[in-house]
This record gives sequence, C-alpha cells and structure tokens, in this order.
Amino acid sequence: MKLAILSVSPRCYSTRRLRGAAIQRGHQVKVLDTTKFSIDLSHGNPQLFFRSKRLGDYEAVLPRIGASITYFGTAVVRQFEQMAVFCANSSNGITNSRDKLRSMQILSRHDIGIPETTFVRDRKDVLPAIERVGGAPVVIKLLEGTQGVGVILAESTKVAEAIIETLHSASQNVLVQKFVAESKGRDVRAFVIGDRVVAAMRRVAQGQEFRSNVHRGGRTEAIELDPAYERTAVRAAQIMGLRVAGVDMLEANDGPQVMEVNSSPGLEGIEGATGLDIAGAVIDYIADQVGFPDLDIRQRLTVSTGYGVTELHLPEGSLLIGQTIAESGLRDQDISVLTLQRGVTVIPNPRSSRVLEAEDRLLCFGRLAAMKELIPQRRRKRRKVRKLPDLVTEPEAPAPQDPPQAEASAAVQGPAEERTEL
Repeated sequence: MKLAILSVSPRCYSTRRLRGAAIQRGHQVKVLDTTKFSIDLSHGNPQLFFRSKRLGDYEAVLPRIGASITYFGTAVVRQFEQMAVFCANSSNGITNSRDKLRSMQILSRHDIGIPETTFVRDRKDVLPAIERVGGAPVVIKLLEGTQGVGVILAESTKVAEAIIETLHSASQNVLVQKFVAESKGRDVRAFVIGDRVVAAMRRVAQGQEFRSNVHRGGRTEAIELDPAYERTAVRAAQIMGLRVAGVDMLEANDGPQVMEVNSSPGLEGIEGATGLDIAGAVIDYIADQVGFPDLDIRQRLTVSTGYGVTELHLPEGSLLIGQTIAESGLRDQDISVLTLQRGVTVIPNPRSSRVLEAEDRLLCFGRLAAMKELIPQRRRKRRKVRKLPDLVTEPEAPAPQDPPQAEASAAVQGPAEERTEL
C-alpha cells in the first residue's frame, strides 16, 4: 500500500508512530505537509500538486489536520476523495467534528448522551441560557478550542456572564454547557477505529485543575470500557462521519455523555497508558479498507434517477406495525430495508421475518415515489390573514390527512451524520 500522511508536524509523536508502523508493515509511506498542496480543478480531471509538482498515485490518505488549517486541510482531503483515493477520515467528518457547536447539533438528534448545551449571541439571552442548563457552575467553551485551550469553569452566574460578555466583545463565539459535577476533573477517552473501540483510558486532572487533558498535565490510566460506553463511542464517531476518532465522554450518573469527537486524536497518552500498538491498528485498518473500501452511498446514488436512501419512522397507529418486513409489501414497492433501529439497537440487513414494532426506524433504499407514498400528509397550519380595505381573504382549507403510516426524516442528499450509520 502506498500511503500519504497529511501533517504539518512530521516530528510529533503521533506522526512518527504512524509512519513507523506503516514502514514496519512493509508499506510505502510519506508524510506530506498539508499546506504545500495546490488544488487544480478541470472537467473530469481533479488533480493535486505538491510543492508545485504533480502528485504521484497514492492508494490511501491518513489526514492529521490541525485546527489552524481546517478549511484548507479539508479542501485537500476533499480533493483526494474526488480522485477516488481512500481517506481514513472524510472531509465532512473532519469539518463536523472540528466545530463544537456543529458537532453537538449533529449528536443532539440521536439517542446519545451529551451535556446540556446552549449557544447564545445576544447579551439579554445569557442569563436565561445559563439557567436552562441548570445554573452555575457552568463550563464555557470556545467553538474551536483544542487540548483544553478555551475551556473555562465559571463558578457563579455573575462570573459566567462576565466571561461570556468579554469573549463576545472579542468576537469569540462560545458554548455554555452544564457542569457534570460527578465527573469533575475526570473523563474517558475511547479510541475508535472503524466499528470498534481498540483502546480506552481515563484522564484525571491534577491539583485544582478541572481540565483532564494530557496537555494540561492530566494523569492517564488504562480502563476496560463498559459496553454502553463502547456503543456510545462507536456511534458518535460514525454519526460524525469518522473512521478513526478519539471520543471524549463524561461519566455521568445517568450514563456516558459525549463531550467531543476528535478527528486527529493523539497517540502518545493512550499508547503510554495502555501499552497497545494503536498506530499499528490504524495502519492495519487502512490497509484492509484499501482492499475493500466503504463507499459514500450519497455520491453513488446520483446516477440512479428516482432512487434514494431515507429513514422511515413507524409511529403509533402505523399500518405496518405488527407485520413482518415480508408482509409489509415494501419489497414489492421496490424498497429494500438496509437497517432497522429499535431504541438504541441497530439491526443491519434485518430478516424478512422480523416483525415491525411501533417507533421502529427503517433505513431504506428504493424508489423515492414509493417511499413518499408512505409519508402521511401533514395538516397545514392556518395562517392569520390581515384584512385589507375592500379585500376579503378566506383562510385556506386544511389538506386532508391520511392515516399515519411512516414518517420520513432524511433526504436523499442528507448531511454526513445521516449516512454514517449505514
């Protein structure tokens, strides 16, 4: 395998370990400075130049994109994707995870624990927002901070208000999060590769420091993750669109709460704590994917006019409830069920004999017209119409409503976090 590692820091521990692991396994590998690329676009022929020379052929790319070059770095990764080169992490996945607000928004629609979070801009909204997340103390975070930088614990409402106003005056956008007291000074880092957690550690802050990041002096210890934490970590990485990720979770009384999903997780702390060859596991995974790669199904579907992927929700009263997938007639309507989600359990390629239950979510591929017929018409809201002089306006009659059958919640060309659960 010919592998390119995109990194502006060839001497850092993680880059050196990944390069060494690739060489040890007999692969060809080069560390390429992400900022030295040029992106050329022409009809049917996307190209990359490195240091003004046409880039040679690579089979795989491992992006290590720092926060300071997110925009250009993801553009380079996106170009590799257009050139049909396997990328360990997609450009969309990196973008999704880099912005804390965006990542929390994406995770919030899924059944995954996250700390109560709010985002405000108007000064008048600051105090109500703090109260909505449970009041002081609260954690204040810059949207693109890394390694614990830009994370502040405000012990009182007045202090929180002053910090937020100061940051806003400096044109900084911030999140306000509930402080999970039972996890003060501790969190869990799970290292996810593909669909499994390969290593996990607990990070413990030292002294009066509440941030447990290794770069802030936090102590690390290897742990065996509870299955609930493993499932949460893998799902969070998949929802973000990441194949290689570090998922940071708080150990709350009601279960794991995801704080952040890191697209370029460091190796030094977790390899030191666990003694595992995580760099080697990353390289082995990439080599396997080069031979049998995952596909971006959204791009493939553009060649199939009238077909797409959507998620069908079966509410109470749906006519499909109580029937097996075979009895539902979906296949006769040219609709294939790819996965069935029941609660937090996802069943891939469910058997035709499986009986459908209320609140099931079916990820389906098929003819769009047939799937639209399964969506109940929604009653339009009456709009108040102001009466003008000499003009009489009658309210629009509500549209007839069919019996509820299935509710769709994803579009054909949906965002990255919707396709990553395939």
